[in-house]
Amino acid sequence: MKKIVTVVLLTLLTAVLLSGCGANKKNGTDNTTQGKEEGSNKDSKKIVVGASVTPHAEILEVAKGLLAAKGYELEIIEYTDYVQPNLALDYGDLDANFFQHKPYLDNFNEERSLNLVSVAAIHYEPFGIYPGKTKTFEELKDKAEISIPNDGTNEARALLLLEAQGLIKLTEGAGMNATINDIAENPKNLVIHEIEAAQLVPSLNDVDMAVINGNYAIQGDLNVSKDAIVVEDQNSLAAETYGNVIAVRKGDEKREEIKALVEALKSDEVREFIETTYEGAVVPLF
Repeated sequence: MKKIVTVVLLTLLTAVLLSGCGANKKNGTDNTTQGKEEGSNKDSKKIVVGASVTPHAEILEVAKGLLAAKGYELEIIEYTDYVQPNLALDYGDLDANFFQHKPYLDNFNEERSLNLVSVAAIHYEPFGIYPGKTKTFEELKDKAEISIPNDGTNEARALLLLEAQGLIKLTEGAGMNATINDIAENPKNLVIHEIEAAQLVPSLNDVDMAVINGNYAIQGDLNVSKDAIVVEDQNSLAAETYGNVIAVRKGDEKREEIKALVEALKSDEVREFIETTYEGAVVPLF
């Protein structure tokens, strides 16, 4: 009898242990896929978009009402850096993001081995040449000082804008890869300082002029249309290249939610908001 009871107890104990192992394995599987599944919202009408605060999240707020009228709920998650929005999109926490231009996206994909794609260019933030000690190009003296951003892509934009005003000439074919080493002609012997983009506005009064990106101009209380001597043309190579895009995971381009998001962002309401709010610091590309 004692032997039978022992066998029964062992059988029950084994069953409990096996049941526990099976449950742990299932929970482990669920936890590893939870992030990818929860953020994708492929079967709902909720769209989660990551964005930088200015101007992207502000523009999305306008689109939010338009999407609501079509039955979509837009959740906007704000980021203050340029890394996490792409990582969150790749992981599945976001359906899309809106903060970057395509060259940055392409470079990020290459560095991180990701597969994110652009579905639409919405706007660009034009560079402008702003006066410091000197107010006009005609007043620029020999060896005048001009500050430009020191990061690769933005340095090229600044140099191209200076070239467009006839202040310098770059080597043929330098294009969007131009650096100060590509300056072939410099008739006024301009002294060009490469500095951190965030320091261009604070140091503006220390130089004759500075080439400043639209978002830093906004943050520095500069009015692009009133304060800049000249800005990038809407039809320029820079505008075409550096349009800020909506990015999604490859394969999600044709999702109805994404199509609705792009349609809302390319609406007349959004265009009017951009044109009246940012006064040239942000330019619609639609």
